[in-house]
Amino acid sequence: MSARAYSHGLEKNKANHVPLTPLSFLDRTADVFPNRTAIIHGSFTQTWSETRKRCYRLASALVRLGIESGDTVSIIAPNTPAMLEAHFGVPLAGAVLNAINCRLDADGVAFILRHGECKLLLVDREFAPLIQKALQSVPNPPRVIDINDHEAPDGPAIGETDYESLLASGDPAFAGCWPTDEWTPIALNYTSGTTGDPKGVVPSHRGTYLMSLVQMTNWPLPRAPIYLWTLPMFHANGWCFTWAITAAAGTHVCMRKVNAATVLAAIAEHGVDHFCAAPIILAGIASTSESERKPLPRRVRVLTAGSPPPAAVLDAVGSLGFDVDHVFGITEISGTPISCAWHDEWDDLPAEQQARLKARQGVRAAALENMSVADSQTLETVIADSKTTGELLVRGNTVMMGYLKNPEATEKAFAGGWFHTGDVAVVHPDGYMQITDRSKDVIISGGENISSVEVEEVIYSMPGVLYAAVVAQPDEKWGETPCAFIELKADASRITDADVIAFCRERLAHFKCPRRVVFGELPKTATGKIQKFRLREQAGSREAITKLAG
Repeated sequence: MSARAYSHGLEKNKANHVPLTPLSFLDRTADVFPNRTAIIHGSFTQTWSETRKRCYRLASALVRLGIESGDTVSIIAPNTPAMLEAHFGVPLAGAVLNAINCRLDADGVAFILRHGECKLLLVDREFAPLIQKALQSVPNPPRVIDINDHEAPDGPAIGETDYESLLASGDPAFAGCWPTDEWTPIALNYTSGTTGDPKGVVPSHRGTYLMSLVQMTNWPLPRAPIYLWTLPMFHANGWCFTWAITAAAGTHVCMRKVNAATVLAAIAEHGVDHFCAAPIILAGIASTSESERKPLPRRVRVLTAGSPPPAAVLDAVGSLGFDVDHVFGITEISGTPISCAWHDEWDDLPAEQQARLKARQGVRAAALENMSVADSQTLETVIADSKTTGELLVRGNTVMMGYLKNPEATEKAFAGGWFHTGDVAVVHPDGYMQITDRSKDVIISGGENISSVEVEEVIYSMPGVLYAAVVAQPDEKWGETPCAFIELKADASRITDADVIAFCRERLAHFKCPRRVVFGELPKTATGKIQKFRLREQAGSREAITKLAG
C-alpha cells in the first residue's frame, strides 16, 4: 500500500478532533462526582456541582458585561475560591486570565494592567488600597469588581459591584465560549521583572492542557487527592495544578496566609496529602518546635522546585512524614516537566546519599519532548561528567506561545529552536541533570566560576542557619568574590561572620568561601523564593551596578 492511500478520507472532523483545553476537566469531574467536595476554605466547603455552576455564572456574567474573545480579565487575590473559579470562568468567557502577583507594589501592578490592556479587574478587598493607588497611573482603567472573601481583612469597596452579585447576574446554563483553536491564549502570566520590566508569558489552551496531564502522571496524582494551596495560584497558574487537581476530581484546600504553622494545621484538619512548596517553606517546617507540630494523618507528598533543599532539611521533613520530590519549573513552560525520577534501588542508600540524589532536578517527563544541557551559542551538548556546565534548553508542547508585545525577547528565548531557560546546569553520568546556578548568579572570581548553590549548601549545613543566599560582590583584585546573606533560626546561638567563613574554609576551596557575611531577614517572593536581585543590589554586584547605571 502506498502512502497516497492514507491521504484521502482521513481528514480531521468534529468526531475525531477537538481543540485541547483544560477547561474540559471541570465538566467531567462535575458530571461524575457532583457531590464530592471541590473546595475547602476555612469553614466553607463547596461541591463540584456547585463549583461548575459558579464558574459558568462567572463566564456568562463577563460576557453580559461586554467582555469579548481575547480580552484580558485580571484578578488580584490570594489562594481563595474566587481565584480558583476564575481559572475556569474567565477563559470560559473566551477571555484571557491574568492572575497578578499580590505582593507587587502599585507601580508593578499598574505596569501589568497597562501592558496587558486589562478590561476588567477582580480585586480581593485586602488589596483594594493597592489597586486604588495602581489605577492612578492607568490611563484607561478597567472595570473593577470587589471580592469579599469571608476570611479577608477589612478593606474598602472600590468596585462597581461585588463578586457574588456579579455571579448572581450570570446564567449557570451558559454554554461557554470554547476555543475553536487550541493554539490560542488561555492566560497571561508575568515574570518577576528582576532585570527590568516584567515580561508577559502567554500559555495556550493546548500547552496548559498537556501540562495538567504532565502533573497528573509525572508526580503522579492518585484519584481524589486532597491538595493544599501553598503555591500561589498566580504563579504560572499554580503550575497548572488549578486544572490538574480538578481533572483528578480532587479537593482544593485554599489558604490565604502560608507559613509552617498554618500548613501543619491544615494538613491535620483536612487530611491533606499533597502540596507544592518552595524549599524555604520546607525549611520553615523543619525548624518548627515540638509544640507546633501535629501528627500527620498519612504520608504527605510534596513537590518542591527552585534551589535544592539542603540535605538537613530533607532529612528533617522526611522524619516528620513528608515525601519530597524535587522538580524544575519555569513560568515559560507552565509548570514542572523535569523531575528527579526516583529509582527503587536508591531506597537502600544512606540518607545523605539519597539527599544528594534528590537535589538533582533530573530528567524530562514523558510528555516533554526534549531537553538538553548545552552551550547557549553553539547548542553543542555538554559532556555528562558532573562538571562541565551549559545552559538548560527545553523543547516541547508545554512551552509558552511567546512574550506578549515583545517579539525581540521571544526570538531570543527561542533561538536555535530551543527555549533558553537561563539556568546553568551539569549532566551526571547517569543522564540526570542538575542546576548549578542561574546564569546571572554564577560568581566569576579570578577567572574561576563559583556556584552560589554549592556555597549555600555548605552554609545550610551549619547549625543555627535557617536561610542562606550567596551572591557576587565586586573585588578590586579578583573581580568578584562571594558575599553570604544568612537568616538564623530564632533559637540559634550567636554566630559571627568569622565562624561562617571558618566553617566554609574547612569544607570548600578557599577561593569559593565568602569574604563577607551579612546577617538578617532575607527578602522573599510570594512563592517563598529568596530575592537574590535585592541582595545583589545590597552587595553592589556587577549585575546590580549595570542595572542601576542603565
